[in-house]
Amino acid sequence: MAETRPSRVERRLAAIVAADVAGFSRLMGLDEVGTARTLREHRKVTDALVAKHGGRLVKTTGDGVLLEFPSVVDAVECAVAVQAAMAERNQGVPEDRRMLLRIGINLGDILIEESGDILGDGVNVAARLEGIAEPGGICISSSAYDQVRGKVAVEFTNLGEQRLKNIDRAVRVYAAKLKSLDMHAFHLGQSPLPLPDKPSIAVLPFQNMSGDPEQEYFADGMVEDITTALSRFKELFVIARNSSFTYKGRNIDVKQVARELGVRYVLEGSVRKAGNRVRISGQLINARTNAHLWADHFDGALDDVFDLQDEITTNVVGAIAPRLQHAEIERAKRKPTDSLDAYDYYLRGIASLYRWTKDASEEALLLFYKAIELDPEFGSAYGGLQGAKCGAMRMGGFQQKAEGVRPRCLPGEL
Repeated sequence: MAETRPSRVERRLAAIVAADVAGFSRLMGLDEVGTARTLREHRKVTDALVAKHGGRLVKTTGDGVLLEFPSVVDAVECAVAVQAAMAERNQGVPEDRRMLLRIGINLGDILIEESGDILGDGVNVAARLEGIAEPGGICISSSAYDQVRGKVAVEFTNLGEQRLKNIDRAVRVYAAKLKSLDMHAFHLGQSPLPLPDKPSIAVLPFQNMSGDPEQEYFADGMVEDITTALSRFKELFVIARNSSFTYKGRNIDVKQVARELGVRYVLEGSVRKAGNRVRISGQLINARTNAHLWADHFDGALDDVFDLQDEITTNVVGAIAPRLQHAEIERAKRKPTDSLDAYDYYLRGIASLYRWTKDASEEALLLFYKAIELDPEFGSAYGGLQGAKCGAMRMGGFQQKAEGVRPRCLPGEL
């Protein structure tokens, strides 16, 4: 009879992140219902950041989470972004009610169970590092530190070798914190982005004004429907839902949001439910000028929630799409630029473009890029850029080295 060999245990090297809320039992003692609700709201934001940085939620343990990342750099950047987000969300909250996370990060070998759970010394070290981290702080092991030093915008403090509970060896530990004081910008993982060469919009999470947390799904569904509907307009550049939802539950500055997402227009709104009736309010804002281009509200019954969502989505999109088009036309009529250097690059680009050769089209494209770099609001330069793209494409072979994307011609160009 053949001998049955035991199945091979799956192992892999991974960055493990363990996090929990400092003093959670005390917070629950002060306000059990409110603390549980606040934790859920925080988790919506932190879960989005974990997904954005390529992490996997292994499991939750009450107020704690265990995460796995294939990259230590991503793990550390995500941890710092989470702490930045939590610091912002705690602003204005009484000190004794603030929800502060402790985070531990380790790079180590792990065992993977069929359920997806992970075990092993690598996990245990991460959990113990989380236990010695300061509230609002991050501790990482030397194995993780060796992989990230010089690769992330983070300062590290050497805490020396530490004896961790139930770990049979001393572990050198480093405390991590963001170098820059601009925590908000790091939270999004972005510096201000240039505007795309077509009307751009972000649909922000709608506020749930019902006082009923169970209605969050309805407000979120409205935003997703409107975002999807706007995305069907090829003339618009629409920010994906995942990026917009990093702002959920936060007090926001529309101008700052637009800079970070690289858009000109922002749609924000609210949902208010009373009995079997619901009111959806929305407003479209030119974030560069803070001008309100459109505002309206829609009322309906909740007898068929999906029909209502479709009706409201159709009305909102039907209302704001023409406003965007009109706003872009009006913007094009204004003085082209205040930068003489940008205008000079633009004129040189036009001159190159009308030589009608492949090399001239490529030269024009670079000149238009320089004009836009000097003045991101210079609409004529964006128009010239489109012409240069199409000219280069017609002349053959231009691979868009500057952008890495396929040229898109204006209507009627080809």
